Amino acid sequence: MRVMVCIKRVPLVGGKVVLSPDGKEVDTKFLGFGISPHEECAVEEAVRLVERNGGSSTVVTLGPQSAVEQLQFAMSLGIDEAILIDSGDEEWGPMSTAAALASAVSEKVAEGAAPDLLLLGNEAPDSGDYQVGIRVATALGWPCVTGVKELDVSDGTAVARREHGSEMEMFSVSLPAVVTVKEGLNLPRYPSLPGRLRAKGKKIDQMKAERMAEGLTTLQLRLPAEDGRETELLGTGVDAVPRLIEVLRETGVLAR
Repeated sequence: MRVMVCIKRVPLVGGKVVLSPDGKEVDTKFLGFGISPHEECAVEEAVRLVERNGGSSTVVTLGPQSAVEQLQFAMSLGIDEAILIDSGDEEWGPMSTAAALASAVSEKVAEGAAPDLLLLGNEAPDSGDYQVGIRVATALGWPCVTGVKELDVSDGTAVARREHGSEMEMFSVSLPAVVTVKEGLNLPRYPSLPGRLRAKGKKIDQMKAERMAEGLTTLQLRLPAEDGRETELLGTGVDAVPRLIEVLRETGVLAR
């Protein structure tokens, strides 16, 4: 069985967001990077499927050369090989991204190493497009199931389940297929030190792709207004007690 996983290099949450001077992109110079929890589950599922059924797994990303770090992370978890589609330093939209990923899959098909299953996170955590998996499936002419929380693959068929209100929807699709997964599909493993060392020694294949025109154009990004909270130092030691009691009475915690 051959499984391919698509991941995206995204800023880690918790950092201060700063915009570029033109206001069209996020300045990422001072941010750390990783992949989304959805994609961590996709990587884990690919490793498990190959462990159970045999075969091979491939991780692919569209991004700058620095995205090698995210590919190596996936390989440290047990993914066999990696492909970097070099996008330069610009952020590509969902149409261009999907076309590039579909091209990488088509190259595997031409080489006689067609994947049986293509896994993606349900949505990009930074842009929240919810489009790439569906666009890739459309380009390839493969069936697609999105938002999957349970997945079983056997005998050329994938049975996928996703939440719908308080119920579970079940879909049965023939392979090859595209499946986008959500956090909770499994419990991703942590990379071991030997796994990290092996990943750094593995070759990463490089591809080029042509950026296509998108349907939408970014005019300007805006940061949300800060809440403007203030901190008041009440004092130190026992000297702060009278002011503390006064504040508690003002807020209604203590009765007057």
